Amino acid sequence: MRCPVCGALETRVIETRSADEGRVNRRRRECPECQNRFTTYERLEEKNYLWVVKKDGSREAFDRGKLMKGLQRACEKLSVPLERIEEAVSNIESKVRGGGQGEVPTSVIGEYAAEELRKIDKVAYVRFASVYREFTDISSFTNEIAKLLEDKEAHRNGK
Repeated sequence: MRCPVCGALETRVIETRSADEGRVNRRRRECPECQNRFTTYERLEEKNYLWVVKKDGSREAFDRGKLMKGLQRACEKLSVPLERIEEAVSNIESKVRGGGQGEVPTSVIGEYAAEELRKIDKVAYVRFASVYREFTDISSFTNEIAKLLEDKEAHRNGK
C-alpha cells in the first residue's frame, strides 16, 4: 500500500480489525519513511452489479465512494467520526443490495442517506436534505427544522 503523504511503496500494518459484521477488514498502517499513520479498509468486491437509476433516466453502476463523499460533505466541520460515516454508508449499501433488485432509483438511496444522517447529526441531515430535496427558499429550511424540533419534543415527552 502506497503512503498517501510521501508516496513510499511499502507500508507496515500495525493493527487489523474486523468491521461491519465481519465484511470489512480495517487496517492501521504506518509508513517507515515518514512515520505517517493511516487507515485502509478492505472489502470483498461485489460481483452482482447494482445499477442506480438517475432522475433523468440514465443508469450508472452503484458507487460506494460517491455515497461516502456525499455523506462526508454533509458532515464537514462537524464532530462526526469517519467510522460513523463509514458505518452509515455500509447500512445504506446493505439496504440497497438487500432489496434484491438490480436497479435502484437515486431517490431511494437519497432517502436512506437522509435517514442515516438524521440519526448521526441534525445539522448534517439538514445540509443533505437541502441539496437532495432541492430546497428553493428559506421556508423549506424552516419547515424541515420545525419537523426536527417536533420530533425532539415528542422524544423528550416520551412519545
